[in-house]
Amino acid sequence: MTKDYLAVLDACVLVPAGLRDTLLRIAETPRLYVPKWSDEIMDEVGRTLINKLHKTEAQVRHLIDELTVAFPEAWVKGSKELEVVLANDPKDRYVLAAAIRSGAQSIVTFNIRHFPPDALKAYDVEALHPDEFLVNQFHLDDGVVIKKFAEQATAIGRTVEEQLSTFHKTRVLPLFTQTLADAFGVKIG
Repeated sequence: MTKDYLAVLDACVLVPAGLRDTLLRIAETPRLYVPKWSDEIMDEVGRTLINKLHKTEAQVRHLIDELTVAFPEAWVKGSKELEVVLANDPKDRYVLAAAIRSGAQSIVTFNIRHFPPDALKAYDVEALHPDEFLVNQFHLDDGVVIKKFAEQATAIGRTVEEQLSTFHKTRVLPLFTQTLADAFGVKIG
């Protein structure tokens, strides 16, 4: 991966605040990749935050406004017409369409099964679980990831150990959490 590596972030990885914060911090200067998403992805983020996490419309609007300011290059337009020819899960065709339109190399998602390799191969796109994606980012530039994770912990009033413990308890990113724990010399679990 290079610093011009493009990755579409599926709604499912943008909803959890801690994961979203981690993914977006490593996309800030000095960035390790360029995040991409579409209006349809953000619509799903908004619906999920409101319907499942009971956020208000004002909170969702604020989040989207902040993302627009922080990552103006992330927005992918004009991908809707591509959906009709795609062979991945119909519920996630708009995500693959955004990847194709933007020229992204990967889709970061928990829903790997919605993006079978045979449906992606022709477009030179791969679906990556966020755990694998973040470990790849760590190996790309461990110093940047370590620094940004420490900044994330400080920004929310936690120590690195507390933040790692929180990530460990979710069991969502086991490889990334262990990789960081090893790098920081912290024992988790």
